[in-house]
Amino acid sequence: MVIHQVRKKWAKFWMRYSGITPPGRLATRLATWFTPPYKGRTYLAHLGDRGYVAPDASIHHEHLHIDNNVFIGDRVVIFRAKNGGPVRIGKGTHIHRDSIIETGHGGSLTVGADTHIQPRCQFSAYKGHIHIGNSVQIAPNCAFYPYDHSFDLGQLIKSQPLKSKGGIIIEDDVWLGVRVILLDGVTIGKGAVIGAGSVVTKDVPEGAIAFGSPARVVKYRREISN
Repeated sequence: MVIHQVRKKWAKFWMRYSGITPPGRLATRLATWFTPPYKGRTYLAHLGDRGYVAPDASIHHEHLHIDNNVFIGDRVVIFRAKNGGPVRIGKGTHIHRDSIIETGHGGSLTVGADTHIQPRCQFSAYKGHIHIGNSVQIAPNCAFYPYDHSFDLGQLIKSQPLKSKGGIIIEDDVWLGVRVILLDGVTIGKGAVIGAGSVVTKDVPEGAIAFGSPARVVKYRREISN
């Protein structure tokens, strides 16, 4: 019991100085010395308003805005490519290991409060905006692509411009199953559920349960909280 209290005080002391600056990253590393790995470290995000950014997370984004008590896990990448817009992460949100967030070509990303993003998710905010609401649950290996690539004949595909039918909007309290893929121009309504392995190419209404490739509504939830 005494050892546990000492370890907690150690972590709390160093998390007071945590952040995304080099000294802040060093303080975070020291805070983790006596903590378990992976989700065992989520409590560190609540030991200080600056939240927790894993020491081995890769942050290369001049317009990153992180709210209080955010958890950014191991090997998460947040990257700004040419002309990339801002990334905003809301209070208490968790982004777990090996997820990648990148913005470019005017695209941007906003994540609301208390949203949980499980490992290995990909957010490629190019051309279009990705907006994720509050209390959204995103399972592992989901992918968000608010753009498409031109592929006309007579020119190398890599040389052709990106295009977009619009951004991706995920409203509050949505649950995305494992390996869901979301394409440009879609909106997932409040409280909707998307089944594992689905490819979303069209809007999904509020409270709907959708599944398949392309995803189709199969039924509705009985109750939707206001």
